[in-house]
Amino acid sequence: MDRELTSEEKKKIRNRRLTRMIVPLFLVVALIVAIFLFMGSSIAEENLQLSAVQKGEIETSVDASGKVVPAYEETVVSPVSTKIMEVYCQEGDKVEGGTPLLRLDLQSAETDVRKMADELSMKKISTQQTSLNSRTFLTNLEMKIEAKQMSVAELKAEVDNERRLDSLGSGTGDRVRQAELAYRTGLLELEQMRKELVNERQAHSAAYKSKQLEEGITAKNLSVLQRTLDDAQVKAPHAATVTYVNSSIGSSIGPGEKLAVLADLSRFKITAEMPEGESSKLTPGAKTVVRIGSKKLPGRVAQVQPQSANGIVNFTVRLDNENDPALKAGLRTTVSVVYDVLPDVMMIRNGQYYKGPGSYQMFVLTDDSKLEKRTLMLGESNFEYVEVRSGVKPGEKVAIGDMSDYQKYSSVKVKRKK
Repeated sequence: MDRELTSEEKKKIRNRRLTRMIVPLFLVVALIVAIFLFMGSSIAEENLQLSAVQKGEIETSVDASGKVVPAYEETVVSPVSTKIMEVYCQEGDKVEGGTPLLRLDLQSAETDVRKMADELSMKKISTQQTSLNSRTFLTNLEMKIEAKQMSVAELKAEVDNERRLDSLGSGTGDRVRQAELAYRTGLLELEQMRKELVNERQAHSAAYKSKQLEEGITAKNLSVLQRTLDDAQVKAPHAATVTYVNSSIGSSIGPGEKLAVLADLSRFKITAEMPEGESSKLTPGAKTVVRIGSKKLPGRVAQVQPQSANGIVNFTVRLDNENDPALKAGLRTTVSVVYDVLPDVMMIRNGQYYKGPGSYQMFVLTDDSKLEKRTLMLGESNFEYVEVRSGVKPGEKVAIGDMSDYQKYSSVKVKRKK
């Protein structure tokens, strides 16, 4: 007589049946996976990006980030403390050289110029007075010397006369000695006056030069004030486009504060930066290629900043064609700077796969239907090509597209279009 199964026994029976169903299925799946791994994977021909290995010359380069800026840009600043009274232009306006941009309150600056001009006039008058006084004094001294020369000549004649009389017996020795003493005294006084004239001429010349120097300093100060006042007449220095203007009428501004920025938007250059570690490859005059989208613009490194900031070196690139239609102010670009030439080397096209010189696992097309994974040693590069040092031969084709999904396979089949 049959007995009813307990719940525990029913559970064991179900588990045995389930095991008999799952184990064969698992074995089938494992077998399929093993066969799949052994035979390898495949890739559609249209999804394959190949580059033929060729021999040639590579101009090696290093990439930097760049920005398109106007070739000419000038910032107009306030030379004095003042206020903005009127604004004559707006951002985006094209202006000619000499066009007024703003009107500033220049009353204080104009007062300073007038005061300095008056001071210069007083200095000029003082210089003239010094010159006249010097000429008068020196002329009087010269006349005194001439009179003294006449007096000494008379004393000389008297000495000669006393000596003649003494020789005739009509004079005395005392009179001769008195005449000679008077004559020598006169000569000494004349010599003293002549030396005094020399000294006075030097002293008056120094005083006159001092006055001229004071006048010159005042004239220079006036010139500086006048130039400052002229600069405060805010005008466009050249024909350009206004890219910024301080339009806060009535606001106070200090010396050196920005009033306007003007730029020539018909010509452009590139400001770029690269890590300090790569800066040894950067020299003025080096060839460059600036990439804007798919467009490549040749140029040269124009200037390199002598000091780095926060590990970054800044430099400027002058383009061969500064007004190319692709150039727009503010565009971000990639700048490739050529630093060496490698002649007669194997090379393949550059791509996202390349991360710098080293060893790479890449797939090489061995025939029309199979890719074989090999170890390639890659070297230097530029924005178009990468040097291949070993692992392939000229004429072979290397997969340079994204092959990350196939790295676990030693070979990959290529499915051809039907």
